[in-house]
Amino acid sequence: MNKNDQEFLVQKIRTQYTEKENTKLDELKKLDKKIKLPANMFAYIFGGISAVVMGSGMSLTMTEIGQSIGIKNPMIPGIVIGSAGMIMAVINYPVYKRILHSRKSKYANKIIDLSDKIMKG
Repeated sequence: MNKNDQEFLVQKIRTQYTEKENTKLDELKKLDKKIKLPANMFAYIFGGISAVVMGSGMSLTMTEIGQSIGIKNPMIPGIVIGSAGMIMAVINYPVYKRILHSRKSKYANKIIDLSDKIMKG
């Protein structure tokens, strides 16, 4: 290993143990994450739930699960439950966009001020 490689490795290890300064860019990234996280969490959770609901309805319709749990004609409840899951899946994206827009408009002034400070130096 030559001297430049050793110095690079030493510097890389050293930076792991030194305290980082909180820069304006770090603050901007943290604020951006704070804005997007609630909308993303809603979309993932609600999308997962809607997929499970839709899958449950499909299972009732296409298999004998409904009859084995005591439903005489599982076709109608399966279609209703599957349709509810599809509707939930369809409205997931517009609700996500609405939440994100609401959060962006709430924090827009902070983001603009902070980004102006960063760009001006």
